[in-house]
Amino acid sequence: MITSVLVANRGEIACRVFRTCRELGIRTVAVHSDADESALHARVADAAVRLPGAAPADTYLRGDLIVKAALDAGADAVHPGYGFLSENADFARAVLDAGPVWIGPPPAAIEAMASKTRAKQLMGIEPLGTDELTEADLPVLVKAAAGGGGRGMRIVRRLADLGAELTAARAEAASAFGDGEVFVEPYVEGGRHVEVQVLADTHGTVWALGTRDCSLQRRHQKVIEEAPAPGLPPALTDEVHALAVRAARAVSYVGAGTVEFLVADGRAHFLEMNTRLQVEHPVTEAVFGIDLVAEQIRVAEGHALEKDPPRARGHAVEARLYAEDPAHGWAPQTGTLHRLAVPGVRLDTGYTDGDDIGVHYDPMLAKAVAHAPTRAEALRRLAGALERAELHGPVTNRNLLVRSLRHPEFTSGRMDTGFYDRHLTGLTAPAPDAYAPLAAALADAHGRSRFGGWRNVPSQPQAKRYAAAGEEHEVRYHHTRRGPTAEGVRVVRADAGRVVLEADGLRRTYEIARYGDDRVYVNGTVLTALPRFPDPTDRREPGSLLAPMPGTVVRVADGLTEGARVAAGQPLLWLEAMKMEHRISAPAAGTLTVLHAVPGQQVAVGALLAVVQEETP
Repeated sequence: MITSVLVANRGEIACRVFRTCRELGIRTVAVHSDADESALHARVADAAVRLPGAAPADTYLRGDLIVKAALDAGADAVHPGYGFLSENADFARAVLDAGPVWIGPPPAAIEAMASKTRAKQLMGIEPLGTDELTEADLPVLVKAAAGGGGRGMRIVRRLADLGAELTAARAEAASAFGDGEVFVEPYVEGGRHVEVQVLADTHGTVWALGTRDCSLQRRHQKVIEEAPAPGLPPALTDEVHALAVRAARAVSYVGAGTVEFLVADGRAHFLEMNTRLQVEHPVTEAVFGIDLVAEQIRVAEGHALEKDPPRARGHAVEARLYAEDPAHGWAPQTGTLHRLAVPGVRLDTGYTDGDDIGVHYDPMLAKAVAHAPTRAEALRRLAGALERAELHGPVTNRNLLVRSLRHPEFTSGRMDTGFYDRHLTGLTAPAPDAYAPLAAALADAHGRSRFGGWRNVPSQPQAKRYAAAGEEHEVRYHHTRRGPTAEGVRVVRADAGRVVLEADGLRRTYEIARYGDDRVYVNGTVLTALPRFPDPTDRREPGSLLAPMPGTVVRVADGLTEGARVAAGQPLLWLEAMKMEHRISAPAAGTLTVLHAVPGQQVAVGALLAVVQEETP
């Protein structure tokens, strides 16, 4: 019987596994990089082991250090989580050879399925050869052979772009998974991403635990997932169940895994099998009423599954909350997470109030999961919870999630993987609350008053400026004997934490939180307080390219030097942040007059990377 589990991972999934272990009475052991010394997963475990000597981004890829940590801590089992080494057969063997129980599939099954190229061959599908590709084969999809999560994935629509995209995909895959192997497959437009959760024991039983739909993806990363996949014909559902069980049996699979398909034109095309627990596993847990981590542990202990899986009930939907800024190219965001609260739904996270969001790892803050008797009720519940959530810290994708959950194409179940290609602009268009800046100004004025309230004498109009979603807003109000007033609105209440306004007969309550001198959170609106008069020295040369996030310069375009002529949209350099590469391109045709960026350079957000002087028409 397992008594102590080390989780060879970090963040949300480590905390998730620890939660089940505590419920089962199992002792928990965390591992952490130097950057994660104060991370939540390291704090909540019964014991934590520092992994020394590696760069923060590579620490959790050091299988030798993790195995030693398990032995030093006395752990009798290792759970790999997902990502990092979770689909690395050599790591699984190293754990087993050292003595602990491996809470995962056999190394041979990982080898057969964790490489997507070998998995396709096992299912009778041959990847495309890059040397033989022609324009007629396009579009194609470049994918990492050894991992998922959108890393190392590129759509290629022009043959001339293939070489550069292969290079970028290999670099990103090597950074994320320690393996730069990539392959190419046809890219099917307008399909749905459907997957089947499997669970197998050592006694020959394989469960197919329903379907999930993960079609809402941006940059090939899943954003919203649900179970069951809506609107699948019963025959197609039976087909993907049977194919998933066949794939598991073909490699004598044991434990939890996921078989993924692209469904288009009434057919299911096999994509891959992920030999690990998936990020989106909570929706399956909610629908089937089971704990998949607990089942993984039971299977690893040698227990047999029941002959048939539990019966599915209701519908569940999950949304991934990321620290990223849609107004700045979805750049990952860093900083202090002052407050994280999503009421009324399951929240899986690796953060708590006051934690810092760093630059080294994935920008996902949390997963919010709602379960209800029907799909419509689950969508409504999750959208409402996210809308009311307190998210005080780096900018997030919250508004995208809420609007996606309420979009008619999604609520009717007609979505496909091109959903965001069609709708992203509309879903991310700024829609600030017109009264949020006024509420912030009134709260600030009350909080800064010497007497904690409003002066009892009339005053000249007061003005304050705020930025929200890339736009500036100026608000004006008056101090009067009866309290603050503003044009077009009645101020019902105004103090430092709450403002109540009434306009057109509708009363609105605003909860205000302020951190530092400039960041203000007003319900779901994030505002930055601006100085009343802009600093005339705070100006940048036209054409300046600034780092959109802190990170590392990984590459500069070949032969690029100051004085070079560049075309509009031409890639100039690449930054790596949070395991993703971000391309910096020329904003216009012109001359590269400044190039500060060099490979290996660490840059802060806002650092000047280059300047392109635009051509005069």
